Amino acid sequence: MKISVRACRLAAGVLLLCSTAIAAQAATTLETVKARGKLICGVSMGTTGFALADAQGKFAGFDVDVCRAIASAVFGDPTKIDFVLTNINTRFQSLQSGEIDVLSRQTTMTYSREASLGIDFGPTVFYDGQGLMVAKSLEVASAKDLDGAAICTLPGTTTAQNLADFFRATGKKFELVVFENPDENNNAFFSGRCDAVSSDRSDLASIRAASKSPNDYLVLPETISKEPLAPAVRQNDSNWRDIVSWSVWTMMAAEEKGITQANVEEKLKSEDPEVQRMLGITDELGTMLGLDKAFGYNIIKNVGNYAEVFDRNLGEQTALGLSRGPNAQWNNGGLLYAPPFR
Repeated sequence: MKISVRACRLAAGVLLLCSTAIAAQAATTLETVKARGKLICGVSMGTTGFALADAQGKFAGFDVDVCRAIASAVFGDPTKIDFVLTNINTRFQSLQSGEIDVLSRQTTMTYSREASLGIDFGPTVFYDGQGLMVAKSLEVASAKDLDGAAICTLPGTTTAQNLADFFRATGKKFELVVFENPDENNNAFFSGRCDAVSSDRSDLASIRAASKSPNDYLVLPETISKEPLAPAVRQNDSNWRDIVSWSVWTMMAAEEKGITQANVEEKLKSEDPEVQRMLGITDELGTMLGLDKAFGYNIIKNVGNYAEVFDRNLGEQTALGLSRGPNAQWNNGGLLYAPPFR
């Protein structure tokens, strides 16, 4: 059988295109991050307790510490990281385009987001729910008393739909007032242009803490939705998703096992088989993910366990003053549950 020169050239072209596509796909996120020498993490644009930069540009917050845990897992160094500010309207595009390696930004895991946006979520790091906040001067004790209220919120979130569902169920009406960015939204509420502001309860605590007179505002008791907040990565890179997931689960498991930044060196001598595996003393679980066998030790030493991260950023002794609530360990009345290290 004869094959023409033209056919051979076409076949060669197809092979070249295929090999080029395969080469483009060959670089996993982990390989890209390692080659770059740092993690790029997308965070919110200044949210007290979650992601906020000081005058020197140093970031702190709960979501920031999740990023530092991932950097510790990959590099053993929580400082090998760049933070990129993302807003509500562009956060997913930043992840999809490869501008960031992971999104850690008070983002709710939902069916449609995971099914249609080309992203995968990691474990829930904070179990939240939508609420409403009012000025105490309004003398309102319940969201059910807000009939006809003007409510401030942001676009690109599930907030509006949740409000519509809540007020429809209660037989009340409301007026939605949408602002393009958090500063406009918060300023409108504080200036009295809106009767209430609605967001995740943790975000309301941040807004309240950042006000000039936090005691003048009240977060109403109703929680009108489920908002499981989780980091997100691009789809089709299960190794990177696993690295993000097990970085989070390491902090949760460390709390359950009583391992802290202060005692992690001592825990290297633990006779608990799971602690030995978690800290890389036996089994070398890290190599299964392309990480150092001591990745768990590095996370705890550099960042701490989940309780330490929660308490220093969001806890009752901070400006937000949040209790653990559903974010307590599974064996203490909460929902946090890390899979076993084996």
